[in-house]
Amino acid sequence: MSAKNSRSEARIHRHARVRKKVSGTPTRPRLSVYRSLAEIYAQVIDDQAGRTLVSASSIDHELRAKMNGMKKTEQARLIGLAIAERARAMGIQQVVFDRGGYRYMGRVKALADAAREGGLEF
Repeated sequence: MSAKNSRSEARIHRHARVRKKVSGTPTRPRLSVYRSLAEIYAQVIDDQAGRTLVSASSIDHELRAKMNGMKKTEQARLIGLAIAERARAMGIQQVVFDRGGYRYMGRVKALADAAREGGLEF
């Protein structure tokens, strides 16, 4: 085996390092982002209870119809607005952002900016 970590293993290691410090509480849950090659997923999680409070993704049936012909960054922006809307409907105003070990650029940044624009504070 190679001594070098693969890109996915390195991301998992970065995510674990960040997760030591970032945790969601009932008053300020964690907004977690997962990005695959084709899709993007976002969840608002209460880590103390171990529950997902709100979720949105690019495979959501409600959002899928709106995404036809959109670029991935535009899809991420739509997911960010949807997660903010759903979180605010549940009474969640503030979250802790967990970028999932990904660099804060591109789709991750678009999702975060749209969530802020939708009314979430982090």
